[in-house]
Amino acid sequence: MKLFQRRKENFVCGNCGFKVTGTGYTNHCPKCLYSKHVDINPGDRLETCQGLMKPIGIEQNHGQYIIIHKCEKCKAIKKNKSVKEDDFKLILELSQ
Repeated sequence: MKLFQRRKENFVCGNCGFKVTGTGYTNHCPKCLYSKHVDINPGDRLETCQGLMKPIGIEQNHGQYIIIHKCEKCKAIKKNKSVKEDDFKLILELSQ
């Protein structure tokens, strides 16, 4: 099984209702940074939890911001790369 599967899907954010246009790498809302717990491995859509993933922190890796999410339902922790469309003010707030 591949560890990453590209899926170009549009979705409506379960937290703020923003309509997100997928790029195949989109895995969180650029307006509020929330995600949804849908994958075991990126893009596989095999996770049964389906809980909202709250952004709880930021890491930096070689100049790239990594958003740390915690599932509000099962408490799993996942990391997602930020993208240029993300609300940078929220990223800075998470880094405090």
